[in-house]
Amino acid sequence: MARGAKEDPAKDEKRAMWYLRKIPLLEGVDQARLQELAAAVEIREIPRRQVIYLPGDPGDRVFFINGGRVKCSKVTRDGKELTLAYRGAGQLFGELCIIDGTPRDEMAEAMKNAIITEVPRELFTELLQTDNRLCFNFACIVGDRRRQIETKLEHLVFRDVQAKLAALLLELGGEYGVECEDGLQIGLKITHQEMANLIGSTRETISLTLAQFKKKGLLDLNGRTVVLKDQEGLSAMT
Repeated sequence: MARGAKEDPAKDEKRAMWYLRKIPLLEGVDQARLQELAAAVEIREIPRRQVIYLPGDPGDRVFFINGGRVKCSKVTRDGKELTLAYRGAGQLFGELCIIDGTPRDEMAEAMKNAIITEVPRELFTELLQTDNRLCFNFACIVGDRRRQIETKLEHLVFRDVQAKLAALLLELGGEYGVECEDGLQIGLKITHQEMANLIGSTRETISLTLAQFKKKGLLDLNGRTVVLKDQEGLSAMT
């Protein structure tokens, strides 16, 4: 588009509607309400490693991912990081602002080039209040994520590094695993530092533990690609 040219609002709404229809949570929302959303949302393309929001930023919108991957994490003032979760296409994040609209207390960052749909908090809250099915499905997502956080907390407090890493690898295998000749390949490129942030460890400890797992024949490593060769053996360690 030439510099200074005006975008076509009808074309923007059509694009927004296309993205909204791809979001599983919004399945079943009637056409008229989706049209209201399409007229109010903003579609953004986020480059890899760009921060979407920081602690203290306004909790004034809910985000849906239409493509790419987003990391949500807690970061201390001295730079230490604990990854809460990765969110992928079709998922939402920043959802807790719906409760009371308070400022963010976590950071969200694009791990891959991402396309996100931003929905104003007031509009999404109104939609939840008028659509019982959507409200229930939203509550299920929030509840499931609460359960995941409680499990993560249990692991951080009561398990050693080997058990936490084995559990993480099995979780990643369950979500991103692709069967291959040597076992189950985790179809997600993840660095040792990212693994450390997910389980509250250090990059050096993760590298050492992965090497030990490889020596025991539990997995194989190829750069940032991990192949789980003995899932039962990993499970026994958790």
